[in-house]
Order: sequence, then C-alpha cells, then structure tokens
Amino acid sequence: MIMEKAELINQLTEIFRNVFTDKTIVLRDDLTANDVDQWDSLTHMILITEIENKFSVKFKLKELNKMRNVGDMIEIILSKV
Repeated sequence: MIMEKAELINQLTEIFRNVFTDKTIVLRDDLTANDVDQWDSLTHMILITEIENKFSVKFKLKELNKMRNVGDMIEIILSKV
C-alpha cells in the first residue's frame, strides 16, 4: 500500500501534537525545530522514535542528518513506506 502524502501529514500532525503537547501545531514543509517552542534534543529523539514506531520504519543516521525541516522528513518517510 502506498501512503498518500496528505494521510502521512495527518498522522504526523497527531504525533507532533502529542510529543510537543501542543494541539495548535500545523505541519508545513518549511517547519523546523526553531518554530516549535518545546522542540529540543530530547523531544526530537522522542519524535523520531514515535515516527519510527508508527510507520514501522528505521531511520539511518545519514537520513536523520538530511532532515532540515518537516518537508525533508515527509519525503524520507514516503520513500520508506
């Protein structure tokens, strides 16, 4: 089954809102850690773990390093699911 980008964004939005306990977060391609108050190294690790668990994927270090924003994250996840 190929996941649609819109469905992925809906599921990611739920994960982001839960991890950062902020129901107002709206994902967009250029969103970065600088745009989210609670986004620090610890919440980043939690976020990545939640995403890996939800979508049954495992990110390689080089993929994590390529994630400059949510758009990059979405493209990498889509390439894996």
